[in-house]
Amino acid sequence: MCAIVGVFGAKKASTVAYYSLFSMQHRGQEATGISVANGEHISVYKKRGMVADVFSQATLDSLEGSCAVGHNRYSTAGSESAGDAQPVFAKYKLGEISVVHNGNLVNKHEVRNELIDRGAIFQTDMDTENIIHLIAKSQKDSLVDRIKDMLTKIEGAYCLAIQSRSKMFVIRDRFGIRPLSLGKLKDGGYIVASETCAFDLVGAEFMRDVKPGEMLIFEEGKEPVSEQIFEPDYHPCAFEYIYFARPDSIIDGKNVYQKRLQMGRQLAKETPVDIDLVLPVPDSGVAAAKGYAEGLDVPFEMGIVRNHYVGRTFIEPTQEIRDLKVKLKLSPVKHLIKGKRVAIIDDSLVRGTTSKQIVRMLKEAGAKEVHMRIAAPEIKYPCRYGIDTPTKDELVSTKYTAEEIAKNMGADSLGFLSIEGLKESLGKDRTYSLVSFDGKYFAGGNAESPGCAGGC
Repeated sequence: MCAIVGVFGAKKASTVAYYSLFSMQHRGQEATGISVANGEHISVYKKRGMVADVFSQATLDSLEGSCAVGHNRYSTAGSESAGDAQPVFAKYKLGEISVVHNGNLVNKHEVRNELIDRGAIFQTDMDTENIIHLIAKSQKDSLVDRIKDMLTKIEGAYCLAIQSRSKMFVIRDRFGIRPLSLGKLKDGGYIVASETCAFDLVGAEFMRDVKPGEMLIFEEGKEPVSEQIFEPDYHPCAFEYIYFARPDSIIDGKNVYQKRLQMGRQLAKETPVDIDLVLPVPDSGVAAAKGYAEGLDVPFEMGIVRNHYVGRTFIEPTQEIRDLKVKLKLSPVKHLIKGKRVAIIDDSLVRGTTSKQIVRMLKEAGAKEVHMRIAAPEIKYPCRYGIDTPTKDELVSTKYTAEEIAKNMGADSLGFLSIEGLKESLGKDRTYSLVSFDGKYFAGGNAESPGCAGGC
């Protein structure tokens, strides 16, 4: 998951990076950081916590320079190391360097072990640190050639912003798994960000998406230089549309909100049910629920209220805390629900914890029937490209049928969007990454390997 931003040629690059990261807080809440280059040196500030809590005006003022890279971290459950925050900064033969990374390198361990054999000393558990070492140990003469050399040795999902004291390099992997867009700032500078919602907040004009396999080089006084490093093998992640991205973002040319509406309409075609009311699980289930209600021509109501001051249950380290947080997070509007047959729409079903709590909550609020509908296919395989589903044991759909899950959660029925229905909703103009649903690992590895290892 994660968010990255790169700013070049801005009068106050740290401030632009700050607001961009603020707009992409949904992509990671564990830690945040910004590094700024002024042509002579790089300054870094990073810390655990939310963007607004980590950075003060005084801190931003101290980060002087026209080039900034920033990162919001989303990691696997249980990781508590403040040292794993990004950007990753180092001094090496050619000077200073700072790197931010969104994605997950599937050959992390092989690369790291080889680097250790060559004398590398690691300070964190992040796959991102591999990138720094590969650049530092390259025998190439220039930074751009060292970066190209590094790219031949890593595999998996990555969007990178690499900062030297005077230049910025932006790279998207050849699969285009994670999103990355290029924009133009009002003062003439440039911005790259994981989502276009960042452009909206800072008043930047969207130019285009960074192409799969492309590297952009930013240098003072010059237009960005594009170089196609790898032949594209385009597999954008379907989960960006299902869950990750903000609904107002444009991901690879497609509006997230519209795609979620279409998923809901398709879900209504595939799993209709005789009900009085459609309710969303806020917030990511809202658009799909609206589409589902439109598809069945039944009323749509915001019958569950979300407390926005409670963190995500999805990434909490223990099951007990997840159970408690569902109760803290969601509350039913009883007068809407009592005596009604309701369908509750969620964006995905991973462990089933939240869904079970929601069904119980709706039944206790007086719902006559509760039908759970999921606007995504069954998640049966762990993701290796940046989603926190490390093992099959945590995925409820690998162990039970839909009927068994429904019975266990106390729902009257449970229905999922089919894989073909998801493809239909997203559009068949490209081949999406659907590894969580179909187990087709196009970028190395197998279904039993670990998922996000800290760099994502």
